[in-house]
Amino acid sequence: MLSIHWLGRAEYLPTLGKMKAFSASGAGEQLWIGEHPPVFTLGVAGRMEHVLAPGDVPVVRTDRGGQVTYHGPGQVVAYPLIDLRRRGIYVKEYVFRLEEAALATLARFGVAGRRVTGAPGIYVRLADPFGHAPLAQRPRRRKPGPPAPDFTGLGKIAALGIKVSNHRAWHGLALNVAMDLEPFARIDPCGYAGLQTIDLATIGVAVSWQDAAQELTAQLARRLGVWR
Repeated sequence: MLSIHWLGRAEYLPTLGKMKAFSASGAGEQLWIGEHPPVFTLGVAGRMEHVLAPGDVPVVRTDRGGQVTYHGPGQVVAYPLIDLRRRGIYVKEYVFRLEEAALATLARFGVAGRRVTGAPGIYVRLADPFGHAPLAQRPRRRKPGPPAPDFTGLGKIAALGIKVSNHRAWHGLALNVAMDLEPFARIDPCGYAGLQTIDLATIGVAVSWQDAAQELTAQLARRLGVWR
């Protein structure tokens, strides 16, 4: 079973160092839950051109996948520090489970989360975040390569970025609860110009950070806490 470690509001860079050290030590498995002061983080292949106007918000280069995102107060960050080989989970399955936990958390608050082909994370339909009708758009194919993500009418509410080394996974998932969303306008979120970012408060869901964190923790534990 995973043990839960509550970070509180923790500076990002020291937390990153502790994650890497814990994973390298092989000292069991934990699920870390907390929030960060304002910070932009760039993935290992992230390009600074997607950081448009950082202003007084620090930019930290990390070792996770993905491009640039923003962390700040009012966002729940969840870092499962687990051994995928011991659990018999491949990376694709692990990403699916993280997204399922976010979808189930949103559903508990009446929100219909969505996946978008080719763009990890969870999205909501801005015009009807509580409706379950299928999305009208379909991924547009470009040749060569995979389908191009179609974000028409959508806002991103949960971001995902992981690192796996020697079968140990760290980094994880961020769910937007009640944030100052302005800093997302200073970047191309996840490398997509014009992608709108949203939180639960903006779509009319009045839930505390603590309640959202408890629910996300429970949903992650159900999907990651039992040995396979």
